[in-house]
Amino acid sequence: MQHLTTETIINAPIEKVWSIFIDFDSYAEWNPFIKSIEGEMNVGNTLKVVLALGDKNSIFKPKLLRNEPNKEFRWKGSLGPGGLFDGEHYFLFEQLPDGTTKFIHGEKFSGLLVWPIMKMVGKDTHIGFNGMNKAIKERCENK
Repeated sequence: MQHLTTETIINAPIEKVWSIFIDFDSYAEWNPFIKSIEGEMNVGNTLKVVLALGDKNSIFKPKLLRNEPNKEFRWKGSLGPGGLFDGEHYFLFEQLPDGTTKFIHGEKFSGLLVWPIMKMVGKDTHIGFNGMNKAIKERCENK
């Protein structure tokens, strides 16, 4: 298993951060990493997620695991049959005492092909996570 986690502090209340995060229709306007998310947002449903990895877009169809307003959004996807390369992608939201929000963005990767695939896309994935973090911070603080 390999775990990638990033975080940023956003100078906005958690409700504002959540509302911007969950507005998937506007992702094309501001999100450099996740280009779109489509599907019913009920736990157990399959989503269609388009990610920008490096200079190309990749389409994934993960299963939604959690959708808890102002707290957590999580999905799990696989490349090929389960067990070869799986990723549990998560977004966590923590209200801090000073009224700011900690946005935690990460993924737990597992499966037989974790090391070779992460060697190919790990750097781009990390760049993508940080790019999204920076973009949501800017959107929340300037909107």
